[in-house]
Amino acid sequence: MIPVDLLLKNGAAYRKTEPGEIIFNEGGVATYYYQLVEGRIRWCNLMDDGREVLHKIVEPGDIFGELPFFDDGVYAASAISDIACTLLRLRVDTFKQLLEEHPAIHFDFTRSMASDLRFKFMLTDIVSRNCPEDIITSLIQYLNQEKKLICQDCNRLMLTRQQLANMTGLRVETIIRAIKNMERNERVSIVRGKVFIPADGIGGIS
Repeated sequence: MIPVDLLLKNGAAYRKTEPGEIIFNEGGVATYYYQLVEGRIRWCNLMDDGREVLHKIVEPGDIFGELPFFDDGVYAASAISDIACTLLRLRVDTFKQLLEEHPAIHFDFTRSMASDLRFKFMLTDIVSRNCPEDIITSLIQYLNQEKKLICQDCNRLMLTRQQLANMTGLRVETIIRAIKNMERNERVSIVRGKVFIPADGIGGIS
């Protein structure tokens, strides 16, 4: 989102995290702006029974945890390293000053948050469907359109069955059955447990 050179010039520092490491907790006070350089981060709510409600998979170049900067609230969700990560962090007061000095970057943030909000509306709409295959199809179609979480070289879906369940609210067993049904109908392929979509896109909703 923000050029790395500009972040470093304003005092940002690199930080490395291990798989499963919590970067910040839901309800915590925001003190840093975060931008992912390498790795993957789960942005989620942790339930008392151990379940996760997955809101977003953060990929390199993405920002996360920015909402408190604009409403002075606390973190609405937790950020957890999915794999080993390298990220940049910048103190909030410096970040806000940077936005004031670079209106174009401020506009990019507004557009990014609007995109995330649009995704949540889309997700709310598709999870109201009764057919798990339709839910998964709509989600994959959206990700493919946005070029997110689908490998642009091999068309592999870069979400696990558990992450699909956490994102849609379906049981993981339901996700597994639905994907197997989709494979039988030649809407996806499964190779060594990995899900691949056709080069020309996944088939439409039945």
